[in-house]
Amino acid sequence: MSVPVDNEIRGKLALVTGASGGIGAACARDLWANGASLAITYNSNKASTDQLISDLQKDDSSRKISAHQCDVVNEADLKRLYAEVNQQHGQGADILVVNAGYGKRVSNILDIAIEEWDYTINVNLRSSFILTKLAVPHMQSRQWGRVIYISSIAAGGTSINGCHYSASKAGVQGLSKNLANKMGKSGITFNDVAPAMITETGMIRDEEALKGTPGDVKNIPVGRSGRPQEIANAVTMLARTGYMTGQSLLISGGLK
Repeated sequence: MSVPVDNEIRGKLALVTGASGGIGAACARDLWANGASLAITYNSNKASTDQLISDLQKDDSSRKISAHQCDVVNEADLKRLYAEVNQQHGQGADILVVNAGYGKRVSNILDIAIEEWDYTINVNLRSSFILTKLAVPHMQSRQWGRVIYISSIAAGGTSINGCHYSASKAGVQGLSKNLANKMGKSGITFNDVAPAMITETGMIRDEEALKGTPGDVKNIPVGRSGRPQEIANAVTMLARTGYMTGQSLLISGGLK
């Protein structure tokens, strides 16, 4: 018996972490434009989050959007986040976009403190595991779910950052591929989008910040940096494509 195909995200609830700006905000805007309701998180930038909500609700005030302060390194915060989402929306997230991350540009392993390693792994990898574990029961109950991780070109070793950042993002890709294989028949897909040299974000302000690094635009085949909306395009596509799972989409302008 064939499984019904359902790629409709209109009316679904998307939880986007780290949505106060950059890639997270772009993903929230695009999912909203495609009919999803939203729960978005921020760590400290409440003003930008409030502005995002105001902008979105000008277009459609009939759909629910909620904002939640959350430090993803804190397990209690993550559990509180899911409790708030359930309370305010009456359900769990159908779409989970794990975007909140951390990366301090330290390239030399000798300059990377163990505390810096631990914090990077906890923010980028440990929180991805906890967020996913909290999201899966609702998705299983609906036999429908989309989990999309924002990883990085750094997962493959190419990075303007150090080994701590590469290891954290490689772990995210491994998490995604393992879950895609083990949970393929549950109706939940797991994929990651791996950006490279995306400007207008908290990590890379502009192309000037890339000069003299492997990510310098002169090294990028298309001759420019990427923009948050270009990552959001891929995230929405993955949310709307239930036949794609266990994949990593490198969005790098041709940079390897």
